[in-house]
Amino acid sequence: MSHEKETDQVEDKLYGLLAEYESPGALIEAAKAVRTAGYTKFDCHSPFPVHGIDPAMGIKPTILPMLTFGAGATGLGLAILMQTWMNNWTYPFNIGGKPLISLPMQIPIAFEVTVLLAAFATFFGMWGLNKLPQVWHPLFGNDRFLTATSHGFFVAIEADDPKFDDEKTKATLEAAGATAIEEVRYQTSKAHRALPKGVIAMIVVSTCVALVPFAYIYKKRSSKSPHPHYHINPNMDFQAKNKAQTASDIFPDGRAERLPVDGTVARGELKADDHFYRGLQAGQWATEFPAEIPMTQETMDRGQNRFEIYCSPCHGLGGDGQGMIAQRADRVGASATGWVAPSNMTQASFATQPHGQLFNTITYGIRSMPAYGPQIKEADRWAIVLYVRALQRSANATVQTDVPADKRPAIR
Repeated sequence: MSHEKETDQVEDKLYGLLAEYESPGALIEAAKAVRTAGYTKFDCHSPFPVHGIDPAMGIKPTILPMLTFGAGATGLGLAILMQTWMNNWTYPFNIGGKPLISLPMQIPIAFEVTVLLAAFATFFGMWGLNKLPQVWHPLFGNDRFLTATSHGFFVAIEADDPKFDDEKTKATLEAAGATAIEEVRYQTSKAHRALPKGVIAMIVVSTCVALVPFAYIYKKRSSKSPHPHYHINPNMDFQAKNKAQTASDIFPDGRAERLPVDGTVARGELKADDHFYRGLQAGQWATEFPAEIPMTQETMDRGQNRFEIYCSPCHGLGGDGQGMIAQRADRVGASATGWVAPSNMTQASFATQPHGQLFNTITYGIRSMPAYGPQIKEADRWAIVLYVRALQRSANATVQTDVPADKRPAIR
């Protein structure tokens, strides 16, 4: 019993000395005097930031910027390594022959992770360096110190300072112009330091209650129910509709997806004109453009626009088969894997092809060239054919056939 009484005995300890000063300027001079006297464990308190107090106290620049930079650099490295690992080993995906390791592609994710870790390091680093949260401090029990939030300016020197001496320290603070000096004491004991049982119970109960929503969410996400989840605002989440690849009891065969009805054509989709829709005239490749395609500069411009979007990546802007995809395929040696180089559209063999045959090639593709019929409308396909004819003529032009006679003397 005597041992328990000794451990629970309240001990009155000295925290340090608290000195009050009249103005911010006096506080700065006092900080300089205390620092000059050799004290290292002291702090200044004021109701607002005082310019010049940091150098007066000898406070060095914080390491927080270095922590932020280190966390940002770590985030940058982790993001690049993560994307490299995912794109090259875990799930390599070849998109148009582009390299698997591509720094420009990785910039958005790397930027986000860099900012994320830097922000966390700044936030939590600030709290840690300032020893926050600090809900209690010996100074909080001093009545005079309460004015530090309104009009008081104070210097507090801790008793743990190696140079602390009650009389000498008081003399130093008085010489610096202190208007009042008080000892700051606090009581400590094992029982005093222990959290009250009510606080412990509140923490336990609050923690358990906080886990209830997460447990409920986990249960809902991991369990199945024949009924849809309750939606406060359902919008159009639940509709009487049939999704792809699902069954339906409306039709005898039980299929939700329906084939076109035999012998029927959707309205506006008859496409009976072989010349315009299939590039045929009397069963042969058309040698003339359909009447629906006007031979105008507007049609030529439209054809150039569609050609540059769909054709130039492989065939090149000039139609010579030297597009950016073809050039990369040559650099990486793709021919060894079965790569078929794009054709030179300006060659004579293509220049002599009927218009309808070029139209059919665009529609259904040929060799490794895919079909562009589903992507390009018929009128745009004919416009591309018209632009290809212009490229072929420009590539195979001669002075005798393509330059007016009155302009030929100007050619050197």
